[in-house]
Amino acid sequence: MYIEQALEIVSQTHPGVVRSQNEDCVEFDVSCGLVVLADGMGGHNAGEIASSITVSLILTEIKHSLENMRPEERGEGGEDVGVMLLREKLQKANTAIYNASLSQPQCAGMGTTVVAGLFYDNRLAVAHVGDSRMYRLRGAIFEPITRDHSLLQEQIDRGMLSPKDARLSRNKNLITRAVGVDPAVEAEIHVHAVQVGDIYLLCSDGLNDMVEDDEIGTRLHMLRANLQLMAKQLIEMANDNGGRDNVSVILVKINGEFAVPRGWLAKMLSWFKSRIKYGD
Repeated sequence: MYIEQALEIVSQTHPGVVRSQNEDCVEFDVSCGLVVLADGMGGHNAGEIASSITVSLILTEIKHSLENMRPEERGEGGEDVGVMLLREKLQKANTAIYNASLSQPQCAGMGTTVVAGLFYDNRLAVAHVGDSRMYRLRGAIFEPITRDHSLLQEQIDRGMLSPKDARLSRNKNLITRAVGVDPAVEAEIHVHAVQVGDIYLLCSDGLNDMVEDDEIGTRLHMLRANLQLMAKQLIEMANDNGGRDNVSVILVKINGEFAVPRGWLAKMLSWFKSRIKYGD
C-alpha cells in the first residue's frame, strides 16, 4: 500500500483562551510521511518566527531530499537515512534561528521546541527537542513515546518529584533543550515499529499541561474512528480547562501497512517512476 493510502493525518492549532497570539506551528505532508509540530518562544513575534522557520525548513528540506533517496536506506555507520535526515535538518533549522537571533535585535533569544515524525517502511523515526510530545495509542494502551527535555522531567527521573506532584510544580515550563538558543542542538531520535490501527498524537504542552494523560487517552480511544472530531475535542478540552497556552495537535492513524517493496518489484517501481519523471 502506498503511504498516502496507509496514513490518515489531521492537525489543528488554537491560540488558547489567555493568549492572543499563536506561536505554535504545525504542518504535515502525507506523500512523504512527515509530520512536524513546533512551539515557539521569545518576545514580540519571535516565537512565531522560530517555530515557523523550523517547521518550514524541516518539511521543505526533507521532502526535497526524499526525491533522491529512500529513508530506509543506510547511511554512514549503518544509520537509517530517515534518522540522519531528521538530525541534519533540525541542526540546519537551529543554525538558521540562532543566526537570525544574533543579526536581528527583535529576534534576540528566540527559540522553539519541536517534535517531528517520519513514517517509512512500517516504521516511525521520531525526533524531538524540548517538551513538545508524541504519544501512541495501540489497542487500549496510551503512552508517551518521547520524554520531555525539562527541569521537571529531570527531577522526576532523579526521584525528587512524583509525576503527580510534578503537575503542581511552578517549574512546569522550564525546558533544558530548545532549537535556536545555542550554536548546536542535540535532538533525541528513536525508531519505532508501527502497527495497523496505531494512532499517534503530536502536541504542544498547551494540551498536556491542561489535560491529564488518562483523559487524553480515553478521548482518543472513544473517537478513534473520527480523527477530525478527535482533534477538535482535544483542543476544546485544553481550553475548557483554562487554555493558558497555545494548543496544537497532529493526529496520525495507521490504516494499512507501507513496507517498502524489495527485490524485482522495487526495481520495476523505480523504472516506472523514472519514466514518469523524465516523460519517457
